[in-house]
Amino acid sequence: MQAASRESYKIAAERLDEYVRGAEASAVATTADDILSVAALLRREPRLRRALSDPARSGEDRSGLLTGMLSGKIGADALTLLTALVSGRWSAPSELLDGTERLGVEALLASADSAGELSEVEDELFRFGQVVAGSPELSNALSDPMVPSERRATLVDQLLAGKARPVTGRLVGVALGGFGGRSFSGALTRLVELSADRRDRQVAYVTVAAPLSDGEEQRLGARLSAIYGREVSVRQTVNPDVLGGVSVRVGSDLYDGTVLRRLNETRNALAKR
Repeated sequence: MQAASRESYKIAAERLDEYVRGAEASAVATTADDILSVAALLRREPRLRRALSDPARSGEDRSGLLTGMLSGKIGADALTLLTALVSGRWSAPSELLDGTERLGVEALLASADSAGELSEVEDELFRFGQVVAGSPELSNALSDPMVPSERRATLVDQLLAGKARPVTGRLVGVALGGFGGRSFSGALTRLVELSADRRDRQVAYVTVAAPLSDGEEQRLGARLSAIYGREVSVRQTVNPDVLGGVSVRVGSDLYDGTVLRRLNETRNALAKR
């Protein structure tokens, strides 16, 4: 997002935090669903996106337009948050869509946090991403835009039935829609990171040839926490192809100490002689 859009989103996000402090988890989840339904509407209606982000119209005019359209159709709390969102300045209609979708996601995460389930939701999102990544057939079925979204959503419901919390299922549905313009796998990764961020944590993606023991994982997490100055959620991927060692990615930082990397470096050095 550009600066004006970021500021507008920040104001709405602060309103969301104020609302969450005095609301039940179930009510916040309902508000989140309302906000995400409006995000879906904005995705389908480009003319509406343009009207609600038009810099030639006042913030009061844009919020009035939204209120006139949605009053009585979504909850009052969702409408209050959305009017705060659209009354700000937006650099592009696409950024208003991204901001609306992000606000809905943050509301879902806040509902899980209020219910004491946010850590589990983060874990379920990561594990589902691992399942999908490990099955090319499943990955193609969920990522293919030519497959109707309803069919993909039904498949997700079948896969998660009785195995994940409702908020996790809703978030996977957001990922199916290409959250923030990302691929399905990229959207899942971003949702894991947002879940961790709401718990004031950073995510470390660790690739190993064999699973780390609980003690090894805890020691690695402690070392990374000391480096980054905040708690770190360690997320392991087991890949025998790396042969040994550990690869760690935190944000844009990559620490690759795998045997495979060292072999590739040696091979490349020999090839240059």
